[in-house]
Amino acid sequence: MIGNRMIAKRSWLLSILVALQVLFLGGIAVSYYAVGWFGNEIKLQTEPVDPRDLLYGDYVTLGYQISRVDKSLWHSGNLPDEGEKVYVLLKRQQDGLFDAAGVYSAKPAVQPGEAVLIGTVSSVWGDSLGLTYGLERYYVPEGTGQELEKQAGNMIVTVKAASWGAARIMALEPGK
Repeated sequence: MIGNRMIAKRSWLLSILVALQVLFLGGIAVSYYAVGWFGNEIKLQTEPVDPRDLLYGDYVTLGYQISRVDKSLWHSGNLPDEGEKVYVLLKRQQDGLFDAAGVYSAKPAVQPGEAVLIGTVSSVWGDSLGLTYGLERYYVPEGTGQELEKQAGNMIVTVKAASWGAARIMALEPGK
């Protein structure tokens, strides 16, 4: 009798653990798609380089104009250290592209025509801050990476940035 209760209890705990794992994985998948559903669209000027990865196929490594910003845009006391998480306030310019307007240690308030990307300080050198956003690699169909590399300096990347900080690349297109 006691043995049956123990087996039933273990079975119940196992079922709960499996359900929690499924919910966790489902939440990760939903959060990825939610960025596309609820995120603000941001267009950035970019330069693709390095078109091939032997393990993952063709991709383009992207370097954004907002990846190197002037230190004067830092608005939070002492300059950040390498590896520190920062919030980059972007403002829409007249050409429809977004450009960095400020870098903060805490998320700033956003007005219409503005967006925030979370970045990581990769370098503090001279008069500039080097930043990465986790949007530096974009996978493309096999055989197209070389062609995109030829268009370097004249590409626009469309990014969706959600209010909770997640961002993902939606499209890569020729510049204007």
